[in-house]
Amino acid sequence: MPIRRLSPETVNRIAAGEVVERPASAIKELVENALDAGGSNIEIQADGGGLSRILIADDGKGIPKAELPLAIERHATSKLEPDDAGDVDLLRIHTLGFRGEALPSIGSVARLSITTRSRDEKEAWAIQVEGGDTRALSPAAFPGPHGARVEVRDLFYATPARLKFMKSERAEAMAISEEIKRQAMAHEAVAFTLSLDGKVTLRLPAEHPGDEGRLKRLSALLGRDFEANALLIDQERDGVRLTGYAGLPTYSRGNAAHQFLFVNGRPVKDRLLQGALRGAYADFLARDRHPAAVLFLEIDPLFVDVNVHPAKAEVRFRDPALVRGLIVGALRHALHAAGHRASTTVAADALSGFQAHTGLNTGAAYSPSSPSAQGFSGWSGWSQPAAAAQVLPGLNERSARVEPTWEQPSWPQPAPFASQPTDGQPAPGHFGNPAPVVDPLDYPLGAARGQLHANYIVAQTRDGLVIVDQHAAHERLVYERMKAQMAQGSVTRQALLTPEVVDLDPAEAERVAAKADELAEMGLIVEAFGAGAVLVRETPALLGDTDVQGLIRDIADDLAEHGAALSLKERMAEVCGTLACHGSVRSGRVLSAPEMNALLRQMEATPHSGQCNHGRPTYVELKLHDLEKLFGRR
Repeated sequence: MPIRRLSPETVNRIAAGEVVERPASAIKELVENALDAGGSNIEIQADGGGLSRILIADDGKGIPKAELPLAIERHATSKLEPDDAGDVDLLRIHTLGFRGEALPSIGSVARLSITTRSRDEKEAWAIQVEGGDTRALSPAAFPGPHGARVEVRDLFYATPARLKFMKSERAEAMAISEEIKRQAMAHEAVAFTLSLDGKVTLRLPAEHPGDEGRLKRLSALLGRDFEANALLIDQERDGVRLTGYAGLPTYSRGNAAHQFLFVNGRPVKDRLLQGALRGAYADFLARDRHPAAVLFLEIDPLFVDVNVHPAKAEVRFRDPALVRGLIVGALRHALHAAGHRASTTVAADALSGFQAHTGLNTGAAYSPSSPSAQGFSGWSGWSQPAAAAQVLPGLNERSARVEPTWEQPSWPQPAPFASQPTDGQPAPGHFGNPAPVVDPLDYPLGAARGQLHANYIVAQTRDGLVIVDQHAAHERLVYERMKAQMAQGSVTRQALLTPEVVDLDPAEAERVAAKADELAEMGLIVEAFGAGAVLVRETPALLGDTDVQGLIRDIADDLAEHGAALSLKERMAEVCGTLACHGSVRSGRVLSAPEMNALLRQMEATPHSGQCNHGRPTYVELKLHDLEKLFGRR
């Protein structure tokens, strides 16, 4: 068959298939055009799942009359500026859209109408395209001083075969709603209104630019629980900046649907970024739990290629290791700075549930975002390294691998529980003691007052009460001690009786061998063995009799996808978590008062003690004024 040049109509329809996959992708392109035009108020309407009608209206700068015919031509754009020689650098992209394909592609498969008034013109003009056929310019009425209104009717009417691949109107409408939410997250200073089949489903006023306004916008989209449990992220490395918010480990989800990633304001789905998120939370979440996060990466356009996919949903970084390291480091820094802070949702839900059950009218609703609900996130006792490695005495005798020792923290300890006062006065027998006596009520987790169901420690604080899950709390203490041993390079290795050869793809083998030093720090000794294999001599003793072949192949996959050996780290973390679980005080064990208080003190001295190794909270706090509201005292 001879080579033939395709007709312009066919070329446009092929381009439409790449750019306009469904109504939501058409809306994405049009909304990005409105944002690039400087729109501060964007209205979106969609009927019939966007297949019958789409309308995007904005108050941006509009399109001049002379340029309106160019707007519907392929590869015509105002978003790339040529240099003096007339050349355009496709890597220096400072806008959301730049291909110049969206409008002509939509016009080739639908009935497209554009009405616009430029800031510099007094009259408004309109142009129509139907199935690729363009009509002449005509004067039009425009409701505002400037901006554009783009209407799309009968999407894919010119390519009826595409309609067979569309989902139900409900599913398409949901996809549109999710797309608008993503765009709204990245542009908090822009007001968005979404109407589906004539009903307003989303109305977001413009917020002040910056962290405060962004968090308010995210709260409107993701719920107040996200706002109450979000950690601010703001880190920069080598000219690359990461901002946004990430949820506490105790605010994890069952899937990755609450992970939103943006690169230079552009919503993307990138495996490297998702892998970095997973790696940053590896110490805090079980494998089937996922963190909630909204992250914004700002990077010089020269160091990121946004032209990987026609829909611009994927990106490629020139230095992926830098980006991944920044994300992991920033998230871990935020988690570390959060100290003992755990999700406040549990306490809020418990209180609201109790109110609903009793029918009490307790006045103002309990707000997990209030200062009283934040636990003791500002307390910094974990900074004492000696205290961080302490483990509760006498509670690990059943663990052969974990043999911690008890050392008194450096600060004064309260008197034994039986003689501890409740009014701040010295206990009997302490008069004349030159050492200062710390009132246990002044500790962040207070003084133990009892044990419920042989599992929950009830402690009184100066302004409320705390309930601690003794097993989950001690599990975190043991786990942090084991992590500290690993960080000090004291990971025990076991030599294989016969070194095992693992056959891999040559590129995979090279990647694994290149990470030999990093793997050795975790107890895995490997070396290159020919062009397409690695030799394994030793494995971490914690893993026991492990599947060496499967482990190496998982590591190779991780290195190919994420640039880091997550599988080994996760296996080590999983084993440490299992050992910590079995080596910690069990549910159902009755504790003495000194043991309960010792556990509370060590929680205060241990990082991340607000959640267990599986991402669940280890304690909940209820303030005194909340108790008073429950009983109608306020």
